Amino acid sequence: MLYCFICMAFGKRTDSSLFISGMSDWRHIHHVWCYAHVLNLVLANTTQIFIESGSLFALLNGIAVFIKESYKRMNVWEESGRNKRRRRLAPIGETRWWAKHEALKKVFGSFGKPEDGLYVDVLLTLSAIQKKATVKPCILVMARGYAESLLKYETILTAQIFLRIFKHTSPLSKYLQTAGLDILSAHRIVASTQDTLKSLGRDFESVKRAADTFVNWTNTEIQERDDTDIEVEATLPKKRRRLKKVLPGEMAQDETLDDAEKSYEVNVHNRIMDTAIEAIHRRFLTHGNLYADLACLDPRNFPQLCSSALPQSALQDLSKCLRGFDSRATKENMQAELKSFALQWNRLKASPLAEYKARTVEDGSGGEEDNAEEVEITPISCCSCKECPLCCYQILRRFNMLTDAYPALGLAYKYLLTLSLTQVACECTFSILKFIKNRLRSTLSSDKLEAFMLMSTEKDILISLDSDSVIERLAEKSELLKKLVH
Repeated sequence: MLYCFICMAFGKRTDSSLFISGMSDWRHIHHVWCYAHVLNLVLANTTQIFIESGSLFALLNGIAVFIKESYKRMNVWEESGRNKRRRRLAPIGETRWWAKHEALKKVFGSFGKPEDGLYVDVLLTLSAIQKKATVKPCILVMARGYAESLLKYETILTAQIFLRIFKHTSPLSKYLQTAGLDILSAHRIVASTQDTLKSLGRDFESVKRAADTFVNWTNTEIQERDDTDIEVEATLPKKRRRLKKVLPGEMAQDETLDDAEKSYEVNVHNRIMDTAIEAIHRRFLTHGNLYADLACLDPRNFPQLCSSALPQSALQDLSKCLRGFDSRATKENMQAELKSFALQWNRLKASPLAEYKARTVEDGSGGEEDNAEEVEITPISCCSCKECPLCCYQILRRFNMLTDAYPALGLAYKYLLTLSLTQVACECTFSILKFIKNRLRSTLSSDKLEAFMLMSTEKDILISLDSDSVIERLAEKSELLKKLVH
């Protein structure tokens, strides 16, 4: 996992006393985790802490590897299903945030909609492998074990629980992996996701109805497609009650639940939902006021700040974090500086030529001012967006406003820019590296590897380039290329 130190950004400043004072007190150092990594930890805790959930995803991963590792089993897999699309079962990786949801959805479909999955195809493939006479006994045992685990009603119930959880967490995960996410919006979506899961925390009846629908549809589909004795369990197996001998005077213990469904609801469903809700609350929702303060620094919220007054508690938590670096970073000073900067933002972000007009005098006019002609110069476009905190900090730095005009506000922007809310771009870069420099291209030079990495990670810039201009510049390298092009 990657994290950043808040104080590292202050080391680039010419005045090193701020950096030294911050590093001397470790209480002012904050470890900030990537939001997408945090959500991955939440889902990892939920899917691995219980035997039932761990068995489900180990089963999905085992089946995918079992079918994929042999071309004979792959042939059986290709021949057993009707749907020729989405036929690939991918194993679950340890670092892929979306792998568990995709693997579960690929086999079991959506919550309450089994027709979207490949569950029947997987069962028929495992059944066909068991009927092969040339298959080794160990492979037959593995195929039978996977099939028996899939046919259990407990597996289907657990799959429906996680399909409903992923139904609400997957949109959140996709948003947390975007490059320009808003801090406050991300925090609100996390809080909304937690509230939704909390409202579903004790709704076991919906999970049971979805599981019953899945079982009925699957059994009907199997009978229509193949004349076999495969049948999915429709109920949980009854538990055998253990009678313990009670000695005279011994205190009675808590009675165990004899009903299998009630026992599953209490020990599996409720515990999984409670773990997901508690993990989201513990890892996300402890600094909500600080996120709201940081959202005030976003220039997209400046029109709202200009039209209405700031609340009394605004920037209070942010001020507590910054006063250890600069005593001037009080709540009152930061509110005043932010209000002033928000009012001046539209003029500060404008290009220097945006309102520039030149006067030219025609020949023969004698230099009279009445005959002068105004010529408006087209402003030069800027490559920056002027709608993000980084642009705010760059403008403050360009016009030398960090020292006297807005010292506390500049410090707040440094603090915000060091918060690593998403590191998906960095993770994707490392993932792309293994595709570019593989065993077939292991002798790539550093210059070519860097060029390929830039072209892969900056696809938007590469696509926006004009192909003709690239060809023309390439033709200028030599006379031979120029003749070939023209």
